[in-house]
Amino acid sequence: MCGICGEIYFNGQQASAQNLTPMLAQMQQRGPDDDGIWLDGQVGFGHKRLSIIDLSAGGHQPMLDQELALVFNGCIYNYVALREELIELGQDFVSHSDTEVILKAYRQWGMECVKRFEGMFAFAIWDDHQQQLLLARDRMGIKPLYYALVDGGVRFASNTQALLATDGIDTEIDPVGLHFQLTLHAVIPAPHTILKGIRKLEPGHWLIINPDGQMFKKRYWYLAAKRPSEATFKGKPTPQNEQEWVDAIHDALKQAVHKRLSAADVPVGVLLSGGLDSSLLVAMLAQAGVENIKTYSIGFEDAPEEKGNEFEFSDMVAERYKTQHKKFHIANETVLPRLHEAVAAMSEPMVGQDAVAFYLLSEQVAKEVKVVLSGQGADEVFGGYFWYPLMAEAGKQIDLHDSEQVLGAFAPYYFDRSHQEWLSVINEKYHVSDVTGDYVGDRLTEEGADTFLDQVLRLDVTTLIVDDPVKRVDNMTMAWSLEARVPFLDHDLVEWTMAAPPEMKIGGKHILKAIGRGIVPDAIIDRPKVAFPMPALKYVRGEFYAFMKNLLTCEAAQKRGIFNQPRLAELLDNPEAPNAFTAIQGSKLWHAALLEFWLQKHVDKVL
Repeated sequence: MCGICGEIYFNGQQASAQNLTPMLAQMQQRGPDDDGIWLDGQVGFGHKRLSIIDLSAGGHQPMLDQELALVFNGCIYNYVALREELIELGQDFVSHSDTEVILKAYRQWGMECVKRFEGMFAFAIWDDHQQQLLLARDRMGIKPLYYALVDGGVRFASNTQALLATDGIDTEIDPVGLHFQLTLHAVIPAPHTILKGIRKLEPGHWLIINPDGQMFKKRYWYLAAKRPSEATFKGKPTPQNEQEWVDAIHDALKQAVHKRLSAADVPVGVLLSGGLDSSLLVAMLAQAGVENIKTYSIGFEDAPEEKGNEFEFSDMVAERYKTQHKKFHIANETVLPRLHEAVAAMSEPMVGQDAVAFYLLSEQVAKEVKVVLSGQGADEVFGGYFWYPLMAEAGKQIDLHDSEQVLGAFAPYYFDRSHQEWLSVINEKYHVSDVTGDYVGDRLTEEGADTFLDQVLRLDVTTLIVDDPVKRVDNMTMAWSLEARVPFLDHDLVEWTMAAPPEMKIGGKHILKAIGRGIVPDAIIDRPKVAFPMPALKYVRGEFYAFMKNLLTCEAAQKRGIFNQPRLAELLDNPEAPNAFTAIQGSKLWHAALLEFWLQKHVDKVL
């Protein structure tokens, strides 16, 4: 895991360290082990390295190979097999890094090489022969890649902080991004962000930029959510009954865990929440013969309505598999001061309550390991949330090709606000049409899904989780130079699971429960699904309420004028009223305050 950046100009201007150096400074924690700058006329690359594979100088970046230059963030899990294949095809290697595998794969196969990579990645290649800058992002969007059009050129980086450290970036609020931000609980699908001047490359895409300014984008991966019609699926016999589906997905999960364990030259730990997903990862590591597994859990103070930790469940797993387990309990008095740091680490405003938890947990875990496995993605891939059955019921009688009907079965159970409510709470200068509804309706009705639940899970997996839990985990772990790997988002596993009958995904992770039965304590499998507990940011009271009120009523917020003041006053007067919570139980006050907090810290650069 690393930080990458670069720039290319079309107007005769030369790339320079003057821009790359401050960008690299904003990515110091993404790669504290090594750094480098490469300049060649109108093109320049910068890199910060977190050494995970080939710890020698052979993995230094930017990596050059004759007419090619590369900067890369992520991990190619099948790099050893690809390296062997490329050697047989005549390619020569001077290192044992997955970085060099990308270079040689591009030389051998061109940009089609991305289809051969199994892993998480964002990279840039300058091809001097073709005079092209090539950017690519992994299928699931696990690794971020932002870019900005500037006067005469384009800059790119692993986070927005790096781009904002340079001149010429338009920091005006993008009304389209604002609509997504306050409708999809801070999910702003690519290419948009909350700022007009910064965009992000879509997952599963590559982008070609020519020195004359022309830009070409191509989608290289599509996810189907259909039952296989052939006798084989992905080179194996198509399962014919529920048990065969469970066995096939179990095998894919084993392979996903194994890949993420073997592709590292450093120890690997596990973030153990006490839920089914992370508990299953520990169990599978133990089954694979891994000894002395390092596991880590975090908890917070209780609220009257909700416990602040799940230690009783994480303890069960740690005891069963005799892991080297550490627990960290965070007092509320610690949360608010550290919230400033967590928001500073956010590339975009994120309202997930566990962002701060991941930030604080990563701080402690990074003292012991450089790589961890995390359970993100399992709820979306395997249908774990309470709103999926509600949606499935609502979608029983609809026309799957009618975007208005599918949106009507989706929005009431997921959107934070209707479009009409959004218009009423946002000042007119930011008003736009119902861009969120249009986008979601279009995405749901794309070809390749058999049922409404298939449509929903495909949208969630390919779009919604990318800019919620996946981005959150990347930002918060990399803030402490910790690489997080997410086996449940292995694209092979995802493809198997999306092909399984939808009724196997409607009962709250039925497939994972079947896999876990007997290796994960029954108390974990059979308990009701709960969100990661952080009561202080869910039930906004005391000093947390005072802090949020000050954020939303201060001079900077008033000048920015995002919110309709009478409507904001209503929310501040009663932040725990029933209509102050979203359909998935998020605090609307926290959502508003977090957005303003992020803008003040990153755009205004105060606090």
